[in-house]
Amino acid sequence: MTPTSSPPLPALEADRDVQLLSRAGEIADQLRTAVEQRIVGQQHIVDSILTAMMANGHVLLVGVPGLAKTLIISTLAEALHLKFNRIQFTPDLMPTDITGTEVIQEDKLTGERVFRFVRGPIFANIILADEINRTPPKTQAALLEAMQERDVTAAGQTYHLDPPFFVLATQNPIEQEGTYPLPEAQLDRFMFDLRIHYPDRVEEEKIATLTQEVQDIPIEPVVHGSEIIELQQLVRRIPVPPSIVGYAVRLARSTRPGGDEQADVAKRYISWGAGPRASQYLVLGAKARAAFRGAPVPTMQDIHDIAPSILAHRIVINFDGEAEGLSTRDVISELLGESRKWI
Repeated sequence: MTPTSSPPLPALEADRDVQLLSRAGEIADQLRTAVEQRIVGQQHIVDSILTAMMANGHVLLVGVPGLAKTLIISTLAEALHLKFNRIQFTPDLMPTDITGTEVIQEDKLTGERVFRFVRGPIFANIILADEINRTPPKTQAALLEAMQERDVTAAGQTYHLDPPFFVLATQNPIEQEGTYPLPEAQLDRFMFDLRIHYPDRVEEEKIATLTQEVQDIPIEPVVHGSEIIELQQLVRRIPVPPSIVGYAVRLARSTRPGGDEQADVAKRYISWGAGPRASQYLVLGAKARAAFRGAPVPTMQDIHDIAPSILAHRIVINFDGEAEGLSTRDVISELLGESRKWI
């Protein structure tokens, strides 16, 4: 893909944006250092979570038990000086257990009984939705509505969720009995689908050694909520070259069967491709990654780095792909290789 002539990109707003851009890189380094005090390895996961947070998106994290999913997000909440709540999803969990419910309360002055809304655990800045596929669709929908709208509606009254608002939902890939898998339309609400893997031998030996010691490592706040909101707004203002936007859009469109821009690997192995939200998140995620490097514009490499996590839950493998034992990430890897010819 060759850059086309276009009007000059809008520059970031003077001194404040330049300072924020420099500050974003510092914050990223400080947050990584804070997490490393408690977590061994998983650097890619931490960086991806931070990227999604700065892009004001949400994350689905898939991994077996014992890989520090809860500890990662709770540590980040401390370092970000934000309110953190963990919701354990179970088959008997009700929507009101998440959003809150109205209770009858007596007014001590008048003696009258009135309804009062008691807020649920969704009213926090960072939410860990643990094993989201263990609860029925009605309860899943209550969380997904709050994720999308940033509001909660109860008894005809709308309650706004305080920004920043970030959801990290987890799934266990090995226990599927009694679960309610999220349909593709709901998976599309998540910016990233991240796979957390076992640590290597050196990391596991370090983990086994550290857990024998009594540790209560305090995490000093690195940044406050108001600055996080400023950084999220900065990410939106970062300019993107037309060539980068064009590449991101073509990458998403190349996964769609029947289109003129369909990639060869998509013709062979994909039965359903990524929608327009994939294009949006590819560009937005690249901008967030650029901000964390202190760079004024994103690059093609930023798109490549985040593409697997953005496309993995937005494409469906056909029978031929399943017969050959391919995963969505195998197909995406081949797609990215094919896409280098477009540049």
